Amino acid sequence: MSTSFADRLRSVPDDALATLLQLRPDLVVPVPADLSALALRAQSRVSVARALDGLDRFMLQILDAARLTRDPETGLTSAAAVLSLALTPPAAVDRAAVRAALDRLRDLFLLYGPEDELAVADAVDEVCPPYPAGLGRPAAELGPQAAELCAEPARLRRAVLAAPPAARKILDRLAAGPPIGTLPAESLRTAAPGGRTGDAAARPAAGGGSLEPGPGDPGGNGGTPPGAGGSAASGGDAASGGDAGAASHGGPGAAPGDGGGAVRWLVEHGLLVPVPDPGTSPGDTAVELPREVGLLLRRDTGPLGPLRATPPEPAAAPREPKAVDSAGAGQTMEAVRYVEALLTALGAEPAPVLRAGGIGVRELRRLARATGLDEAVAALLLEVATAAGLAGEADLPGATTTRAGADQQILPTPFYETWRAEPLAHRWEILARAWLTMTRQPGMVGQRDDRDRPITPLSGEVERAGAPAARRVVLGVLAELAPGAAPDEDEALELVAWRMPRRSRGRERAYREVLAEAANLGVTGLGALTSYGRLLLADPAEERRAADDDPLGVRAASTALPGYTSPAVRALDALLPSPVDHFLVQADLSVVVPGPPEPALAAELDTVAEPESAGGASVHRVTAGSLRRALDAGYAAEDLHGLFRRRSRTPVPQTLTYLIDDVARKHGGLRVGAAGAYLRSDDEALLAEALADRRLAVLSLRRLAPTVLVSPYQVARLLTALRDAGYAPVPEDATGAAVLTRPRPSRAPVRALMAARAPDPLAAPKLSRPRVLGVIEQMRRGEAAARAARRAPDPVRTGNGARPAARHTHSQALAVLQQAVRDKSLVWVGYVDAHGGTTSRLVRPVSIGAGYLRAEDERTDMLHTFALHRITAAVLD
Repeated sequence: MSTSFADRLRSVPDDALATLLQLRPDLVVPVPADLSALALRAQSRVSVARALDGLDRFMLQILDAARLTRDPETGLTSAAAVLSLALTPPAAVDRAAVRAALDRLRDLFLLYGPEDELAVADAVDEVCPPYPAGLGRPAAELGPQAAELCAEPARLRRAVLAAPPAARKILDRLAAGPPIGTLPAESLRTAAPGGRTGDAAARPAAGGGSLEPGPGDPGGNGGTPPGAGGSAASGGDAASGGDAGAASHGGPGAAPGDGGGAVRWLVEHGLLVPVPDPGTSPGDTAVELPREVGLLLRRDTGPLGPLRATPPEPAAAPREPKAVDSAGAGQTMEAVRYVEALLTALGAEPAPVLRAGGIGVRELRRLARATGLDEAVAALLLEVATAAGLAGEADLPGATTTRAGADQQILPTPFYETWRAEPLAHRWEILARAWLTMTRQPGMVGQRDDRDRPITPLSGEVERAGAPAARRVVLGVLAELAPGAAPDEDEALELVAWRMPRRSRGRERAYREVLAEAANLGVTGLGALTSYGRLLLADPAEERRAADDDPLGVRAASTALPGYTSPAVRALDALLPSPVDHFLVQADLSVVVPGPPEPALAAELDTVAEPESAGGASVHRVTAGSLRRALDAGYAAEDLHGLFRRRSRTPVPQTLTYLIDDVARKHGGLRVGAAGAYLRSDDEALLAEALADRRLAVLSLRRLAPTVLVSPYQVARLLTALRDAGYAPVPEDATGAAVLTRPRPSRAPVRALMAARAPDPLAAPKLSRPRVLGVIEQMRRGEAAARAARRAPDPVRTGNGARPAARHTHSQALAVLQQAVRDKSLVWVGYVDAHGGTTSRLVRPVSIGAGYLRAEDERTDMLHTFALHRITAAVLD
């Protein structure tokens, strides 16, 4: 820890410390004991890296400017030096933008100190690449030849202009950053220190000597200009296309038309310097471009590369916000409907869990076909439903092991029934919030793992701890745009790369998947973030808890009360069509629902009709099979007549009335019981028909009486076979009463359904100003206590490395305390705590009696009680 950094924290006012803690809330988890501990934590690699991850490209470039302008001796820079470098022509940013970035870096304490003596936090150099802005070290640090060349600007310009085409291409690549390249050692074997060549100079370098980008600067801090990225093509490839006639520029060495010749020419003329680099492969060597050469080559873009103080504007024309919300609302209805259809299919036929975890490819295809979804979308909705607690794993009956993936299946959970009864907007919010927070990356499904096996849904290979952060990054960037702004994928990735360059590198595929998933779930519409999607990103409870006028979170507690509706749900509910409690029955027995049905109406339609089409207005059809299903669930004929009369806004067709009566008349003509199972009926002809039916031969029916048949199979199989053959049997109990109940669906137990969720590292809890000021007060008290302990006299000093002095006798300590009570003076008290440790306090005694000392601590305004037999010493302050 830098002493000056800790001293700077001690000297700043509370408002500056409060700003630091609000911008970097990780510094107070847990609360530091004092300001020294805060300074140590603020300069740690982890905390600095987290602070840098939240900076945009422009602020990282300004931080690079501060690193570049540091004085070699003092290590300090100034605001004027940073402004001078950042505003060097042809920079296209204004002074106010640079000043704002500097102020932000100082608020974060990545830069600290007065403006004329700014220091860079120590861990910044450890976390960031060693080459600020993609520029190399000064020539004076690399070698005398390069230093001599760069000391004369005119000579340096002539050397760069004289570079052959192949060598100039290498210079341009390294000038864009990073400034390090590697090439086989034999390519420079002919180049001796100082620019002279050896005997082998006339021989061409073996293998061409291709120049590869070096490992020194992966562009980690985002300061490298766009497009550089450290991925320059090999110099040999570029050099091979050079002009062989340029050999006259190469002196006595090999012709610079080949790759090795071009590099040798640059080394011989001091424009590149061989440097030791532990990152190179054995037998290879590294070369570095001096900073002065890089700055000269960047004369068209500026020393820091292209500067942009604001994010790039999307080229696409903005959408109408109302159209965006309408499109997104329509997709939310589809997402909820498809999740319900997916879970219904799972309830009818559960998906077995593989021994390796997850469900198989065949099961995913079955579910996709059953719901009419693409496999990728089906995998997404299945993962989201599981994360929301709507589906889970259940042990098969008779399972002999509890090992994951063995004798288990995926089923809907009991929460699914509760979810179905909620309003549509609330159902969607449960899914969307589960998607935002789940540590799963559904886009991985269908890819191959390390062993070339397909990655399946709900398997461990889909787990990605950074998935919530990726979603927050992408949606946060879209939220910063104006309502209706709809960038395409490439523009969105460019915005993310500008907004958080350190986090975006290497995550382009994951960000594209986030955009596709957001569109499928209705978080975005027509490529733009919806209004309710913006509200979804903001946690209302957290916002209220962080409000300065509600430091105790009293109003935030209202969000947990029953009946509370979040702003996102209210906004979406206003966009969705109102739920309807009726339908329109057509003459062809089709039932049209002119809007999203209420939960009660939807449950009735699931029982009495077959769905045909869905959307804003869904269509169902009444069939003999659906009516038999309703009768099996406990409806009577009169109940069905009453349901259609009550719910239909059109006259009930006579054909539907006849169909209900006809199906009800046949329903229950056969009775099934357990014998294995028996089949009885008062209609002997009907029993004879069943006995002669070849489709029922597998049941091994035989007649016991004119009205009774028996089968060795159980009741469930007998009922299924009869219904499949077109009969309408009804089960009965031992008393002969008909058993008319709705089948109870299988459900998975609720077992750690939310385990797949993880805290979002980008959604750090916001700290209100009063709370932060309270933390600062606590740290200042700790600082005062630590300072007081350091200046405590020897008889009461705690044993933290200090030499213990002879203790006072108990009578001496008691006399000092009695005198302090009379004089109301401060006194240092040394005592043994309950754990046997020796400590000390500076207090003002109030009273002595009953074996106790009562004294007030002026720093904390607290009254302490000390047992007299535990006091070891007392010294007046």
